[in-house]
Amino acid sequence: MTRQLPFIEAIREALREEMIHDDKVFLVGQDIRGAIYPHTKGLVDEFGPDRVVDTPISESGMYGMASGAALQGYRPVVDFMFGGFTYVTFSEATVTTGQQYFLHGSKSNMPLVITAGVGAGMRLANDHSMAIHGTFAHHPGIKVAMPSTPYDAKGMFKAAIRDNSPVVIPWHMALMMDKGEVPDEDYVVPLGKADIKREGADVTVVANSQQLKFALQVAEKLDGEISVEVFDPRSFVPFDMDLLLTSLAKTSRLVIVDEDWESGGFAATLSARVMEQGFDLLDAPVLRVTFPNMPIPGGVLEPRVMPNPERIEAAIRAVME
Repeated sequence: MTRQLPFIEAIREALREEMIHDDKVFLVGQDIRGAIYPHTKGLVDEFGPDRVVDTPISESGMYGMASGAALQGYRPVVDFMFGGFTYVTFSEATVTTGQQYFLHGSKSNMPLVITAGVGAGMRLANDHSMAIHGTFAHHPGIKVAMPSTPYDAKGMFKAAIRDNSPVVIPWHMALMMDKGEVPDEDYVVPLGKADIKREGADVTVVANSQQLKFALQVAEKLDGEISVEVFDPRSFVPFDMDLLLTSLAKTSRLVIVDEDWESGGFAATLSARVMEQGFDLLDAPVLRVTFPNMPIPGGVLEPRVMPNPERIEAAIRAVME
C-alpha cells in the first residue's frame, strides 16, 4: 500500500522508523526539538531529549559530539539546518571524517549522517542557499546523495542511517511540501543506484532535486519535438556511471544540470568522466547548466543566475544542433 506524503514528512518518517528500529540512532543539531523544519517535529516527545539533542550555535561542537558517538558504535544524524553551515566545521566534516576508514586500516566504521536544507529559489542568499554535494563529493571516504522525490527521500535516508560509512544527504528546501507516493512498508533506496525518471531517445539530461523538476517540465514541453531522457543520479558518490553510459549509448548527447558553481562543481567532474569513459558515445560536446562563479545573490537577482527551465531548454536545443 502507498499513500501521498510531502517530501519533508517522508524524511521525518524515515528518521522516526530508524529510531524505533535501532536505539543507537539519535539526532543532534540546532533547534531540532523545536522543529524549525518539520522533519523533526514531535520526535523529542516520543524519544526524549537524550536522543533528540539540541545544541548551542556551535557547528564544530555538535559535529564533534556526533563523530565521537559514531566511533563508539552509535548512529548519529547531525542536522546542520542549512548546508552552508557545514563549512564552519569543514576540516572535521570532510578531511577527518573521510580519512577515518583509511587511516585505521579499514577496521573503524563511522556510521554518521550529515543532513541540511540546501538550494536556491527561496531568495535566502548565499549562506542559506549554497549546494554542498559537489564539495563533499571531492573528499574520498564520504558517500554523498540527494533525494528528489518523497519516495526517494524516505528510502535514501533509511539507507544512509543504516550505512557504516559517513553519508552526506542534503535535501532541497524547494521540495519541502511536494507530495508523492510513499509505501507503507519498510524499504530502502540503495545508495549508488541512479534512476531514469523519464525515458527518451535524443538527449540525456542529468538533473537532481529542484533541477530534476525543471528538467521534467522541459522534457514535457519538448515532447514531440525532442525526446529527452531525464536521469536522476540520486547518489553523487558512489555514482551510477554504468546507467549513464547506457543512456548515452541510446541518446548520444548529454546536458548536465547542477545547482552548484561552474568551477569545481559536480557537473565539471561528471563531464570529465564522461569524456574519459564515454567519448565515443557522444555526437556533441557535453553542455552544463550551473551557477556562474559568483556568490548566490538574494532577492530579485537570484532567478537571473540560477539554473532554470529556460536555461535547460536552451542547452538542450544547443546540444541538438
